[in-house]
Amino acid sequence: MRAAAILLFLALAVTCYACGHINARSKTASKSSSISTENPGAEPVKAETHAARADFATQIKPIFEARCQPCHFSGGKVYAKMPFDRPETIKSMGAKLFTRIKDENERRVIRDFLAQE
Repeated sequence: MRAAAILLFLALAVTCYACGHINARSKTASKSSSISTENPGAEPVKAETHAARADFATQIKPIFEARCQPCHFSGGKVYAKMPFDRPETIKSMGAKLFTRIKDENERRVIRDFLAQE
């Protein structure tokens, strides 16, 4: 029984190391370095310099649902003029949207979304 438990522990440890749960910090550091240690003859790896793409459905729309309900969503008073459940409306409004969005983290996500093409 004890041997089975040890084998199970070792199998889980190897699996977690392989998928990145264990030692994730060193894997991240090696990915962002400018020289690849896995293949010394390979081209240098560029560090990420831009933010990840902001997703409208999971990141942007929930901000506006929390701040602009019920007026700018289906059935609201100004939904016909400014439907905030559509990405094109958010892009056309731009920085004007910040009159209601005061949280700097939310503003940053919205700026990232607006900067996308």
